[in-house]
Amino acid sequence: MIQLFSTDQSAKGINVSLLIMRIGIALLMFTHGIPKIAKLSETPVQFMDFLGMGATVGLYLAIFGEVVCSIFVMVGLGTRLAVISPLVIMLVAVFHVHIADPFVKQEMGLHYILTYVVLFSMGSGR
Repeated sequence: MIQLFSTDQSAKGINVSLLIMRIGIALLMFTHGIPKIAKLSETPVQFMDFLGMGATVGLYLAIFGEVVCSIFVMVGLGTRLAVISPLVIMLVAVFHVHIADPFVKQEMGLHYILTYVVLFSMGSGR
């Protein structure tokens, strides 16, 4: 019987929760990364130039973090390492790109940040 008010944590419950979180956040981030691949064909590349690396390098880093790292997170391969890149991307998005925007524009990025911090601290589970 499910005990709704129990504070006991089972390893199986934690692992299933981490699995759901991993797959869910990876699929959501993946949908942000796929459209960026089409931007590679633009001349010149239209993307944010962060830290003077150039728009093309920034776009490649964003694609790596949002597509490649999402695949690693989804399958649970090196999850702690794989969440670092999308976490940095979301930190830049919230605290650099959208810093002057209203909270509504920052909220989605903050949700990603919170999820990636949990996955970084907990790992992928079994």
